[in-house]
Formats: sequence, structure tokens, C-alpha cells
Amino acid sequence: MAKYMLIWRQDGTTPTEMEGRSFDEMLELVGRFNEEVIRAGVLVAAEGLDDPANGVVVDFTGETPVVTDGPYGETKELFNGFYILDVSSIQEAVEWAKRMPAAGGTKVEIRRVPSIDEFPQDNEWIRKERAWREAPGQL
Repeated sequence: MAKYMLIWRQDGTTPTEMEGRSFDEMLELVGRFNEEVIRAGVLVAAEGLDDPANGVVVDFTGETPVVTDGPYGETKELFNGFYILDVSSIQEAVEWAKRMPAAGGTKVEIRRVPSIDEFPQDNEWIRKERAWREAPGQL
């Protein structure tokens, strides 16, 4: 099994604008999908994100970090949430992504989440990372 992150990207529409559905309808669709991945035993984590207008951007392109309000101005697709699924292959992750309750203008990017075991185990920081994860029972 491997972990894959399904990154939910949408154009500038808000959840209540998607395909003319009410917010309650969208919650039901997402809730049903959540129930499916939970029943299948593949859900590791899932979260939605607040309106990007309520966020900030920390830009490291200059000598010192610059903080600005809201998302990148030139961004046409916004990262609205994610799922992390523990599945057998990227093909299985794709099949789950195809079942997501997404509207037109939505894209789902799928990326594998490397395991800590794939990093050099003799590295001091990897050993510390493993200890940090083991403390709260993440491994």
C-alpha cells in the first residue's frame, strides 16, 4: 500500500456556485464520498480549506520574506482541499479521484506521499522525524 494525496483544485468558483447546487447539496455529495472512502478503509486524512481571500501568502523570492493578503494574484486554480488515501497504486487513486463530487472547472492532482522509510535512516533529521512521528502514534 502507498499513500496518495488527491489535491482538489478549482477555478475561481466557490462551493455554493458549483453547478448551481446549494451549499447543503454540496455537503451531502462530499459527505457521501467521504463515507465511501471511510467504508473502503483507504482514508488517511481529508480537509477542506477556507476561502483563499482569508489567507496570506509568504513570498520568499526576495532577500526577505514578504507577506501579502489572499492567494497569488495570478492564480486561476485554487487549492481547496485534499484527501490522503492509502491505496495499492496510483491507478486506484485515480479511480477514487474520478468518483469525487467535483464540478466543471475542477481538477484533482494526484501525488504519492513518500514514506519516511524511503529516506536515509542514518540521517540525524530522519531519526528525529521518526521519533516525532512515533511519539503521537503517527507511525
